[in-house]
Amino acid sequence: MKRILTIFLLMFFGMSAFAADCGCDEQIQSYEHMFCEKGAVSNLVAITNLRNIICKGNAFKVAFSCQFKSECVKAGDRVNFDVPQAIYTQEGTLIIPACSKVVATVTRVEKQRVPNKNARVYLNFECLVLPDGSMFAMSARPCTKDSSLKEDGWHTAGKLTAYTLGLGIVGAGAGTGFAFIPNPAKLGVGYAIGIPVGTTVGLITGLITPGLKYHAKKGETITIMLCDDLAVSKQSCPCP
Repeated sequence: MKRILTIFLLMFFGMSAFAADCGCDEQIQSYEHMFCEKGAVSNLVAITNLRNIICKGNAFKVAFSCQFKSECVKAGDRVNFDVPQAIYTQEGTLIIPACSKVVATVTRVEKQRVPNKNARVYLNFECLVLPDGSMFAMSARPCTKDSSLKEDGWHTAGKLTAYTLGLGIVGAGAGTGFAFIPNPAKLGVGYAIGIPVGTTVGLITGLITPGLKYHAKKGETITIMLCDDLAVSKQSCPCP
């Protein structure tokens, strides 16, 4: 009986040692660091013998694979993105190769509304596809304050400026016309009345109209933040 027990223990510990030697047990070898994007709350990457694990809170850029328009999508639609450049750690380890793709699902679309509320698109980035076809589950969101994609403040300001200047010019023309009717000498008075009225009306009009739709060109980049760790395998376990 003792002999049988001894053989069993030798077989058990021998198999355990073999598993450790062949690298099947995952072990953290080091921690490295991503190059931080604006808005990232972490830059740690755990390097193991089997995987590179990009920790939750890291952020990186992806690019639209084709033109995107908020008015043409709905919840449940898939949107494809490209990783425009290879992503390395600061220490030089390749984490995500160039030409990889990221697949996202539209979770909600808020159309533009009055007064001057821009459209918002909410996406869940859920799959990383490497150039060799390997696929890895992920969870990420746009790295914005409300986790949505929308036109930035410069586009909104440009819209208001266009309305203000456009109707300001109309007001100036109207003021000039009115000034010439009774007396050409009153041209300055016409400008003084027409321009403020026109610009005020233009500003009000810009504020009470619907906001902007969200549009992105092919190749336009956005920053996404990981909601969970993203693990990318380096190699298959050599054990049978």
